[in-house]
Amino acid sequence: MKAMSVVLALPDPVPRARDPRAADAMQDKLARRLRRQVGQAIADFGMIEDGDKVMVCLSGGKDSYTLLDVLLQLQKKAPVRFELVAVNLDQKQPDFPAHVLPAYLASIGVAYQIIEQDTYSVVSRVIPEGRTMCSLCSRLRRGALYRHAAENGFSKIALGHHRDDSVATFFLNLFHHAKLSAMPPKLRSDDGRHVVIRPLAYVAEDDIRAYAQARAFPIIPCNLCGSQDTLQRRQVGQMLQQWEQQHPGRIDQIARALGTVEPSQLADPTLFDFMALGRVDAATPPVPSAWTDGAPADNGGASGLS
Repeated sequence: MKAMSVVLALPDPVPRARDPRAADAMQDKLARRLRRQVGQAIADFGMIEDGDKVMVCLSGGKDSYTLLDVLLQLQKKAPVRFELVAVNLDQKQPDFPAHVLPAYLASIGVAYQIIEQDTYSVVSRVIPEGRTMCSLCSRLRRGALYRHAAENGFSKIALGHHRDDSVATFFLNLFHHAKLSAMPPKLRSDDGRHVVIRPLAYVAEDDIRAYAQARAFPIIPCNLCGSQDTLQRRQVGQMLQQWEQQHPGRIDQIARALGTVEPSQLADPTLFDFMALGRVDAATPPVPSAWTDGAPADNGGASGLS
């Protein structure tokens, strides 16, 4: 008689209860990493000095919430004394929950100021339907914030741009403007009146997203520009995420490269004196046109080589 095999169904596994202590430990580890990275950026670029009055631009998004939260933590043990004031620009977007930020800031005891300026109507009127609004919106927003900073004696303006923003900006400028530039951690405004700092310059967006979720910040979505699917920045972001999935750590490597520039290995004669390199004749070199006059027409190649 042929032996029969019997297959017994295994009982469904009992789900393991989530250990709140483990979750708290992970959150604490993430918070320490963010404090270390923000503190390192502040130290590396001299972002905050003794006596600074820092205007922390708060939009209601995960990045600016995290920026304010970490700066408040660092303020308690910082080697210098500085003041933090959260500033929000109410652009009068439809359905904007204007009560959310004041209620949150009051609940944590942070000094804050609200600027009211109807940039939404201006952008909606000027930009044709279907076109991206970011350029005009950002200019209007920047003008309002700079004016407020000047009128209220702020010495630094802190923005919530992070590491991934800088890398994305690098590729946007590379692809669309033919230049190598990104978002500097610290800059002086074009009019020379303001110093802008980006303390999240070393922080990954995934860490900010996880931190904002853990801290349960009352996120306010942007219904003006953030919802536009055709944004070039969003497309570059998707490209970077694909790279990161295929090669983990690539975004961080690119970010590190932005801080390790070798002018002699590029092609900008204003940053490196290529003319002097290897020169044996002290005489003034011929003008460029002496080499190009009468040369064959360029057929469109970037290097002129066929």
